[in-house]
Amino acid sequence: MNKPLRIAMFGYGFMGKAHSNAYHKVARFFPELKYRPELQVLCARDREKATEFAKTWGYAEVETDWRKVVERDDIDVIDICSPNHTHFEIALAAAKNGKWVLCEKPLAMNVREAEEMAAAVEEAGVPNMVWFNYRRVPAIALARQLVDEKRIGRAFHYRGTYLQDWTIAQDVPQGGAALWRLDAAVAGSGVTGDLLAHSIDTAMWLNGPITSVVADTETFIKERVHQDTGQVQPVSIDDACMFLARFANGSMGTFESTRYARGRKNYNTFEMNGADGSVFFDLEDPQYLDFFEHTKTSGEKVEDHLTGWRRIHVTNFEHPYMDRWWVPGCTIGYEHTFIHALADFLAGVESGQPAQPNFRDALQTQRVCDAVLASAKSRSWVETGVDSAKAAVTS
Repeated sequence: MNKPLRIAMFGYGFMGKAHSNAYHKVARFFPELKYRPELQVLCARDREKATEFAKTWGYAEVETDWRKVVERDDIDVIDICSPNHTHFEIALAAAKNGKWVLCEKPLAMNVREAEEMAAAVEEAGVPNMVWFNYRRVPAIALARQLVDEKRIGRAFHYRGTYLQDWTIAQDVPQGGAALWRLDAAVAGSGVTGDLLAHSIDTAMWLNGPITSVVADTETFIKERVHQDTGQVQPVSIDDACMFLARFANGSMGTFESTRYARGRKNYNTFEMNGADGSVFFDLEDPQYLDFFEHTKTSGEKVEDHLTGWRRIHVTNFEHPYMDRWWVPGCTIGYEHTFIHALADFLAGVESGQPAQPNFRDALQTQRVCDAVLASAKSRSWVETGVDSAKAAVTS
């Protein structure tokens, strides 16, 4: 029997579209799920823009006061897509009122907030998830499968990059509805929280806890006009970040992120090298996973004349999630990752085996992000404080 799940979403930007699309599509492609999302309330400060968004995406009503929404009896799920500095207060209130809580990344502005948020949802006993959607790219999920199948073997190296170019121009302002990611008071950090949070989550999902880091950051343009004030103000977010990492399993990692890589729009890559094999992924070519097999699972070495990188077109029914979509050879896109994440979340609620990443998982990523920023200030190695038991590789 289908059960309606009444959604209140906070925010109407880029992520609002991605989440709303997932709510519309999940029951059509995962029809076995018990819950059926219903778009009840769109909550945002700008009523005119919120009303336009709600009409387009089919929300029943609009509200501008988030406090009223979290207290309503006709709301089951609070989905936080608003800017980072709003996550903490909304999540705590939602948990207190017994709502399921979904939250965009990064979970919080800092570890202190993330700890309270994780504790709040756990104390309330409410289902929760953070939308680290890249775990649900079929090729990345296949990489995780290869790790689970012991095809990579003992890990030695992990390399992550996340490159964009949209803030290079001197005249790009900071702040406001569209550019709040450049305002530290709203975003918390720059590329570390916005981009590297994804890279860190993926890395720890594939390769286990990051235990220590040493980092450097740079802000290339020191002042920008703030859209809210019209005044030239200092820029305090990081435009670029690079760090070295040590994993609990003994492997080494390198991470790099910038918004100043001319020509790179959303270049999110990783490579993992192990004793028995390697994997490589590039989000700008997401239907492929590159795999190098040196040693078979039987322990035999692959014959010398057959060794070499293998490009796997991840569209077969045997590949993660792909049996839900089209015939083999037909690709899917970015928007499908949110549908997969929502389907996994709802299936986890039904089964009693919660899907990851939840708030506790996202707290571990926040610990690494904070350690990276602290290291960049001290210019020394910093322990992340990630709990190896709680941050163990989870499915």
